[in-house]
Amino acid sequence: MTVSIETHGACVDFPIFDAKTRSLKKAFLGKAGGTIGRNSSDVVVVEALRDITLSLKEGDRVGLVGHNGAGKSTLLRLLAGIYEPTRGSAVVRGRVAPVFDLGVGMDPEISGYENIIIRGLFLGQTRKQMMSKIDEIADFTELGEYLDMPLRTYSTGMRVRIAMGVVTSIDPEILLLDEGIGAVDAEFMKKARTRLQKLVQRSGILVFASHSNEFLAQLCDSAMWIDHGHVRQQGGIEEVVRSYEGDDAADHVAHVIRELEAADRGQTDHDPHA
Repeated sequence: MTVSIETHGACVDFPIFDAKTRSLKKAFLGKAGGTIGRNSSDVVVVEALRDITLSLKEGDRVGLVGHNGAGKSTLLRLLAGIYEPTRGSAVVRGRVAPVFDLGVGMDPEISGYENIIIRGLFLGQTRKQMMSKIDEIADFTELGEYLDMPLRTYSTGMRVRIAMGVVTSIDPEILLLDEGIGAVDAEFMKKARTRLQKLVQRSGILVFASHSNEFLAQLCDSAMWIDHGHVRQQGGIEEVVRSYEGDDAADHVAHVIRELEAADRGQTDHDPHA
């Protein structure tokens, strides 16, 4: 089966059935983003996504940029099948692994090792499959003896390590990442980036929502600016970041990309099999 994501004019509306007061609508809008309108039944709705059309194929790595509440997380949830489009269509072909709610598939009262198994089960793996991978995942996380301790003792960054270790061990064909990945330190992120790149190279799609231009430059080869629920711009990362945040941010992205390209050339020069 060919791995792909196709959306055409996809919209996601959240109805507010008891929106009698302006303050209630304001409170909801502050949390959900989007714009307020009415549907055909005259029910007040928040238009979280409007007319999203995109076409992604194997190997695509797309970064989502935009302010809080712009619709990035809603778009990830649409692609994950958590939300159905209110109008338009969204067709996703391939095994999807979402990493945007680190609490899902994890139990704070049991150990890191046990949570590796549980999160794998949550993502469609069998217990036997996860048992065969647990040592490799444990090594990747670098959490050592912490893996014997309850998850409630972990920092956010430590939880991200487990989530990343599990999701990149199961070869998902479509990987959906939200910005919680930014909680890990730079050295671990370097290792995770290499692992993610290898994952995508094995035939996959990455859609990554982040406020960190450095992470976007490290993991993605194109970008999409989401603004008030619709796609404002698509294109190269440097080009989109320049429109969204200005020249300084775009120059930093260009610098990171040049460093990565230089590092890749260095690895190729030293690889006798390249």
